[in-house]
Amino acid sequence: MSEKNNYHRRHFLGTAAITIATAQLGIFGSANAQSSKPKPAVLPTIKPGTNTSFGSLKQIDAGILNVTYAESGSANGRPVILLHGWPYDIYSFVDVTPLLAAAGYRVVVPYLRGYGTTRFLSSETFRNAQQSAIAVDILALMDALKIEKAIIAGFDWGARTANIMAALWPERCKALVSVSGYLIGESGTIPLPPKAEHQWWYQYYFATEHGRVGYDKYRHDFAKLIWQLASPKWNFDDATFDRSAAAFNNPDHVSIVIHNYRWRLGLAEGEPKYDDLEKRLAGSPVITVPTITLEGDANGAPHPDPSTYARKFSGKYSHRLIKGGIGHNLPQEAPQAFAKAVLEVDGY
Repeated sequence: MSEKNNYHRRHFLGTAAITIATAQLGIFGSANAQSSKPKPAVLPTIKPGTNTSFGSLKQIDAGILNVTYAESGSANGRPVILLHGWPYDIYSFVDVTPLLAAAGYRVVVPYLRGYGTTRFLSSETFRNAQQSAIAVDILALMDALKIEKAIIAGFDWGARTANIMAALWPERCKALVSVSGYLIGESGTIPLPPKAEHQWWYQYYFATEHGRVGYDKYRHDFAKLIWQLASPKWNFDDATFDRSAAAFNNPDHVSIVIHNYRWRLGLAEGEPKYDDLEKRLAGSPVITVPTITLEGDANGAPHPDPSTYARKFSGKYSHRLIKGGIGHNLPQEAPQAFAKAVLEVDGY
């Protein structure tokens, strides 16, 4: 799940009519979404789980992938790219997206490599999931969509990817929203104390052939277990889980997940073309773009303490603890808080 660092290394008017409108995906292109730079807005109240669909998805060739993504809001709106993690998918943002779209943003939510119907263009391409490779994917997507600069926001793998983009390509990142803070790390084998290592049990399971076969066979049950452990107070229903679990049927999913965790332990090689990027990331570069970091008060997944990473953000920076039993999948569990952070950081 999210990359360990240090100790864990590696307003829109609030009327009832508009509240109802923002919960409907069909109004994303409304007059409320015409400004290229939204004015400060008050987000309407939304109950998590209000939305259950993105409607029609889009596909585009970008770099070495054909990427499937949801896109909502005005084509002239300020771009926001929302990035999911493992074992999750774009539905983590199914309630966040209409809030941001109705507030005037152009919202893009891609399936990462190995998820949903995103596919490699060539069967010969190495199924690589090292940290820099996924960041390069999102840059290629921005190029394909002719997005010069965007607010990048995410959690888990998505937060790590957003961190990397902000650190290495700040000219492409207008601002950053990152759940669990600074997650840039390097492949390595520095041991942690037993209690910390215990939280990463699945990483060591994946390091074995037994674990690879087991994950392939039981990926649905495995993902549900991770959801329960990472968000112990989130009472998601089967329909909510099943919508996301369908994304794990991607033919490259197991290879991508296994490579990610083996690479992090130094048990799998990356690709030489990313060596220079990884060298820069190994130095734990400071992030200069405006940033808000978020943490749920009931996050059961491994995550660093905010005090360990605040100094890694040299631009305008704030941290928010989201209360109410919020776990690891923060944007889906607390969509209003996540969307509010995007609006706030846009004003920094």
